[in-house]
Amino acid sequence: MDRMDEPSVATEIASTGIDGEASLRSLYGKPSPLAERKCIDHVDKHCAAFIALSPFLCLGTSRKDGAGDVSPRGDAPGFVLVLDRKTIAIPDRPGNNRMDSFSNILENPAVGLFFMIPGIDETLRINGKARVSTDPALLGRMVVQGKTPKSALVVEVEETMLHCAKALRRSKLWLDDYKQPRSALPTLARMISDQVGGGFDVPAAEQRLEENYKTGMY
Repeated sequence: MDRMDEPSVATEIASTGIDGEASLRSLYGKPSPLAERKCIDHVDKHCAAFIALSPFLCLGTSRKDGAGDVSPRGDAPGFVLVLDRKTIAIPDRPGNNRMDSFSNILENPAVGLFFMIPGIDETLRINGKARVSTDPALLGRMVVQGKTPKSALVVEVEETMLHCAKALRRSKLWLDDYKQPRSALPTLARMISDQVGGGFDVPAAEQRLEENYKTGMY
């Protein structure tokens, strides 16, 4: 049996966990004054510049019951609009129609955003409340290749903070040190087929995916 499947592993880990804020702080200590004060409640000129250069973000959502989800969003730099110092908007480009993030937001509007810029190791975090908008004027500003998104995520900004470079420098994300050839893993269709026990034509699914990448991006 794979060690990942051993129930004793989870039990062992659970028995050595942190059980409260006091024990957490005794282990890690206090944040630096800079880290403690860096959180602001709006999009300033530096956050706006970061958003304008970012082609990629991760969107964190959760249901009422607390179950969480993180979903990627990406497009050309500037795809996220800064509407004012307290509001940003993210176009919803075509995906797989699971709608996990939007379904979560309808239950619980709290979201966390994590912006990245290729070549820059610092990142940007934004927390706030989100709603799904179909406003024609807003969507009209998000047209790409003649395609208007069906909706946009409008986020009321509550917290913004620039994040230091340690994680990206440790991961060497923008370097080639850990870069892998696509052949290092099976295709997406093959992995999903293995996970769910088959039931569909893998080569046909692979072909459909590649066609969708060519024709269904917008």
